[in-house]
Amino acid sequence: MKTTRCFTLFELGFRPFFLLATGFAAGAIILWMIIWPGFWVPEGPFTSVDWHAHEMLFAYSSAVIAGFLLTAIPNWTGRAPIKGWPLALLAVLWAVGRLAVFGVTGLPDGWVMAIDGSFLAVLCVVAAYQLIVSRNLRNLIVVALVALLLAANTVFHLEATMLGAADVGRRAGLAVLTLLLMLIGGRIIPSFTRNWLAKQKVETLPSPFGRFDAASLGIAAIALNFWVFKGPLGLTAAALGVASAMHLVRALRWQGLRARHSAILLMLHASYLCLPVGLALLAFSLVWRAVDPAVGLHVLGMGAVGCMTTAVMLRASMGHTGRPLAAGPILSLAFGLILMATVFRALLPEIWLMGVSGIQISALCWVGGFGLICARIWPWLLRPRVD
Repeated sequence: MKTTRCFTLFELGFRPFFLLATGFAAGAIILWMIIWPGFWVPEGPFTSVDWHAHEMLFAYSSAVIAGFLLTAIPNWTGRAPIKGWPLALLAVLWAVGRLAVFGVTGLPDGWVMAIDGSFLAVLCVVAAYQLIVSRNLRNLIVVALVALLLAANTVFHLEATMLGAADVGRRAGLAVLTLLLMLIGGRIIPSFTRNWLAKQKVETLPSPFGRFDAASLGIAAIALNFWVFKGPLGLTAAALGVASAMHLVRALRWQGLRARHSAILLMLHASYLCLPVGLALLAFSLVWRAVDPAVGLHVLGMGAVGCMTTAVMLRASMGHTGRPLAAGPILSLAFGLILMATVFRALLPEIWLMGVSGIQISALCWVGGFGLICARIWPWLLRPRVD
């Protein structure tokens, strides 16, 4: 008997959560373009700006993280994946969180916080259990960062409820996501690049993880901690600057230019470069008033988080559905639009082209990019492996 699309969708974590993440990435920005001018106001616990920040930082990203972890952990541990109705329930829990945050349920703020946070809490418990029973303790660092993301989400809710707007929670969420990208990106980008270059008979391969990589992660953690909790301006700016320089050197050690003929690898390398650029812009914004803090925030949020999660989802979707690891023109264009959205939102928000603002152009590029991705990969996610 043929496997139905419903059963196929819930046979591995990347399928439902990458479908939800890509669809939500486009849909949430369409909603934001209606909410931003004041045509519609969410009835949940957040202001319009906080709703936008929260849903992109915590909702979109948590779906990608869930898809990545629930697919990677079976490879790390050799254990059977979470699938079927438990996976479906986890996806429903994520979706209910979105409805609660938007105010559809009409529940009090405390219940909204509990429902929204329960998704990341359950994900942490499931992931930690799988790693502990298989004695794969090395990867618990990833679960620890997801737990920090849950803590940041809780702070975001509490600030919004008690103070009227989020502050520390917003910065903490972005900081944790930045560290996650540095950790995961530092594993997969040089590994994927090394494998590809070896097939091309290239002798100069990416540097393996070493003391420099560990130091760069440590310095970034310290710098972001200063930034989240508003440490002394000069010290915070200096720490962010050092972290930026170290991660730029780290990225250059991975031989990205040698892999430029592989579009999917180039996406990963370009995304990682947004990290040192974003950190540098945050540092400049602390000591030079001419630099708007929003520039660095959007380079990190859209450029690093948005672009790298996109590249990871595309590569994983190709590999786990049995397709060649080749982006092709449609997905390359989609990634280019998302990167262009970053440039317009971060660097050209005040520009006007034919009556359309830079922010609106950014939104159109973002929605167009993720729309192409949905059209391209959703059929892959709903159908069995081609092999």
